[in-house]
Amino acid sequence: MAKLYFNYATMNAGKSTLLLQASYNYQERGMRTVLLNAALDDRAGSAGRIGSRIGLSSDSTAFHADDDLYEIIKDELKNGEIACVFVDEANFMTEAQAWQLSKIVDELKIPVMAYGLRTDFKGELFPGSKVLLAIADEMREVRTICECGRKATMVVRIDGDGNVVQDGAQIQVGGNESYVSYCRVHWKKAIGHE
Repeated sequence: MAKLYFNYATMNAGKSTLLLQASYNYQERGMRTVLLNAALDDRAGSAGRIGSRIGLSSDSTAFHADDDLYEIIKDELKNGEIACVFVDEANFMTEAQAWQLSKIVDELKIPVMAYGLRTDFKGELFPGSKVLLAIADEMREVRTICECGRKATMVVRIDGDGNVVQDGAQIQVGGNESYVSYCRVHWKKAIGHE
């Protein structure tokens, strides 16, 4: 039975590494996977590539906010059976695209494993993540730690000088140079939340 999985965490928890490893496990057994990532994320060298901080990478199909993910996968079925669909940075999806993932599972009977952030640097849910938290068949938290050793559940955005940024667009692609993961206590301290 196909299911919709949402694997969520803060920055630097290893979500992309886990995605690439899981896809490789399918491929090693002769099963075809399709990897999707948002076109705006080109940190792995191009929009059609998923990369991890530890050096793993793979080609992917880049999607834009107005793309229908269900139609992309339906079209991919012309190239053969798909064992699993993997979505990196699922937080960059629109609400409609998160629902399209459920349609892939429910109508095409293909499992979907989505990986992404739960909240942004302001502590607010991303639109795609909000829907996935509501409709996923299974959710798994990928854990990382705060500088204090507690589980990190929040992230702050920093500027080029390491100063905490509290305003700006919800989506800004970046890595260690732009974001730091904290536990809630240290996140509140970093942003001056009382």
